[in-house]
Amino acid sequence: MALRKVVYKGEEFPISYEMMGEGPDIIFLHGWGSNKEVMKSAFGKMDGFRKLFIDMPGFGKSPNDAVLTTQDYANIIDRFLEDIKVSKEIIVGHSFGGKVATLLQPKLLVLLSSAGIVEKKPLSVRMKIALFKLLKPFGGAKIRELFVSKDAKGVSQNMYETFKNVVDEDFRPVFERYDKEAILFWGKEDRATSLKSGKEIAKLLGAKLYELDGDHYFFLRHPKFIERTIKESYEKL
Repeated sequence: MALRKVVYKGEEFPISYEMMGEGPDIIFLHGWGSNKEVMKSAFGKMDGFRKLFIDMPGFGKSPNDAVLTTQDYANIIDRFLEDIKVSKEIIVGHSFGGKVATLLQPKLLVLLSSAGIVEKKPLSVRMKIALFKLLKPFGGAKIRELFVSKDAKGVSQNMYETFKNVVDEDFRPVFERYDKEAILFWGKEDRATSLKSGKEIAKLLGAKLYELDGDHYFFLRHPKFIERTIKESYEKL
């Protein structure tokens, strides 16, 4: 593991990363609440590429004290890649990492159950949000912990504010503007980012979608198929 400090908007962001292998560069970006170790456990043995696994700010071993947007994350990672001289040949993004990957405009974009389509929340969740808004003036932070999404539980205040910035972004225009090659992989039983969203993103990108067995972390069950498909797609560029 290595650590590199990136200066962005006058602040230092220490980025924890691991690089291994030889060949064209392939970058792996994890989802919200995850870290590089999850991506490494799936794709760490992939051969034929120089693999870069990154902890994005606020996750894993990359600390963060700022309130960020998805565009901030993309800008920070972009500067980091420039600093360590890694090219944006292929970027693999899972969930939240898929949005960051799309903004980075790689030659080949690989999305694993990407976030970016705002889905209608179940009635139970909408009622919970309404109740939280009603009780918020009386309980502050304590009330927040009772009602907050599991993705935001136990996080610092700045990361909670960051979560609010990124959680309900409509990325349809961003996907539509992407004009390079892309491939998508999705878990058929995914409940965090539905297969329906995957089909919509694939249509916006004009890209092939592979539906695989599993939930939001389906890729842990299918690394070899995903690796082989990435290689075949990259060879056609």
